[in-house]
Amino acid sequence: MGLYMTLPEDFQEVDIIIAGGGTAGCIVASRVADADPGLSILLIEHGPDNQGNPAVIHPLLWRANLLPRKGTAIHYMGKNEPQLAQRGIPVATGGMLGGGSSVNLSIYARPQSIDYDAWNVKGWSADDLQPFISKAETYHGVVKKERHGQDGPIQVSSGPYRQLEAEKGFVSAMNQIGYPEIEDLQDLHSNNGVSHCLKYVSADGKRQDVAHVYLHPRLQDDKHGNLHVLVESQVTKVLFDGENKRAIGVEYRTNPAFPKDVTPNLTRSIKAKKLVVLSCGTLGNPGILERSGVGDPKVLGKAGVSVIADLPGVGHGYQDHQLVSYHYKANIPKEETSDNAFMDPPASIEKLVADNDKILGWNGVDATSKIRPTEAEVNALGDDFRTTWDRDYKNTPEKPLSTIILSTGLLANPSTFPQGSYISLGVHNAYPYSRGHVHITGSNPGDPLDFATGYLTDDHEIDLKTHIWGYKKQREAARRMKIYQGEVEGQGPNFPPGSKAAIAAPIQDGSEDLIEYSAEDDTAIGDWIRRNVTTCWHGLGTCKMAPHDEENMGVVDEKLNFYGVKGLKIADLSIAPGNVSSGTHNTALTIGEKAASIIIQELGLVEL
Repeated sequence: MGLYMTLPEDFQEVDIIIAGGGTAGCIVASRVADADPGLSILLIEHGPDNQGNPAVIHPLLWRANLLPRKGTAIHYMGKNEPQLAQRGIPVATGGMLGGGSSVNLSIYARPQSIDYDAWNVKGWSADDLQPFISKAETYHGVVKKERHGQDGPIQVSSGPYRQLEAEKGFVSAMNQIGYPEIEDLQDLHSNNGVSHCLKYVSADGKRQDVAHVYLHPRLQDDKHGNLHVLVESQVTKVLFDGENKRAIGVEYRTNPAFPKDVTPNLTRSIKAKKLVVLSCGTLGNPGILERSGVGDPKVLGKAGVSVIADLPGVGHGYQDHQLVSYHYKANIPKEETSDNAFMDPPASIEKLVADNDKILGWNGVDATSKIRPTEAEVNALGDDFRTTWDRDYKNTPEKPLSTIILSTGLLANPSTFPQGSYISLGVHNAYPYSRGHVHITGSNPGDPLDFATGYLTDDHEIDLKTHIWGYKKQREAARRMKIYQGEVEGQGPNFPPGSKAAIAAPIQDGSEDLIEYSAEDDTAIGDWIRRNVTTCWHGLGTCKMAPHDEENMGVVDEKLNFYGVKGLKIADLSIAPGNVSSGTHNTALTIGEKAASIIIQELGLVEL
């Protein structure tokens, strides 16, 4: 098997290096290895192998992989920001083979076709990308399948378990507040409704991460001797030949989080005869590029790095969907929630695994939505919001403003809540206007990053107003669910004395009664959001695929080639020139398949 924790000393050169074994990187390595068995490929992954890891295989255990001391996620700490009540937001990203696909919630969520069209990049329209969207998946849903894949490696199904009482209750509640049930909310077009949802989970309950379904089968089938994977190793920079500005390899070191019997922080170089592909993610790529001399000369100068390519867009324009989760007491057995595994850890987890309990194949999320406000609600959000709505949304009915998802179990750490049964409703903005950045502060990979999420920094506070609207919508839905047993003390806005909004009484009769909010109530909601908004783990856009000019600040072209250097491409979510309305995993899969196709064609190979 071509999987290493340390490369042999005589392993000095390959044809293609892929830096980063996340969602897109694993796809590119696998597809290109298929296209030419004689092409030597090395994929270098920051974290450990994921094969057979129970916390990866079983979707219910996804939270375990995000713990800081597990070594299976990379934790980026944002700086304290005044608009976030002086908080710094920690952002966890996939830190093992498979990347985000190994640690995420496995929700099957796809963007709107208009999202890709809005990128306005040749070869990347929704019609252009449809074959790649479908290529990755085998869809087991019961709806019409024209827009879904039928023979891809990733299984999309309901899995072996659903909590139907909560699921049906949420769908019914959303119906009552004006959002109809939509048969297939993931058909790339449907909008402004609620839907039961599928998962990136096989019918027997196994997570469909890209390492297990793309990479590992090829490493073990005796047909891909050309494919090599190095884990627990951190790429620190790209190497260029000085004269031609061509990428000729990478420098890497043993990941300090995984000590080995080697000199700590010892760096090693390996050459690439044909191509280097960066796939270290939205927060990982900028640091590698800037240490390599590719980026904004002002940033590089402060860090003491010589400029190879003047690309101010590197590390600029970070965006994320910005999640706020709301938690409610629920009249369902705790054993039927996603908190089941964490009731008495680790004993509960060990018992579930020993029993091969079908709940292990569940992520807790059985229903989701894409929603828009009414005209009256738009007006209530003020003149600035109305102007933004009329410009960006009003005449584009396929464009949602927000998403509300149902989690039957806490979207939070269960150990911080009193014993009981809970549901969470997670709300994220579909197209946030706020932007952040991530840059190096020094030339050493151990130097701290200058990382600001930028959440809620947009002009006219459109993102904050969207969240205030989303808070009210999810609250009305929650109190219309039959399992609703009230809000959790201390887990909501601090409304002023005498506020009519202080209590969200349950509604069981389909009443159209709505909670009344004053301007002071809206201020309290806004304060709560500033103190609690956090990452949705949907970061993108720090190395945009866009024109190379002052306005667009593009970093790569439509073939994923860098402006100003040769032999270097990017394949991951950092290239996205605009946001997508849904969870970003489907877009990462699509980018991986599209990038593989581009590389295969440029090498003159036959795509399988």
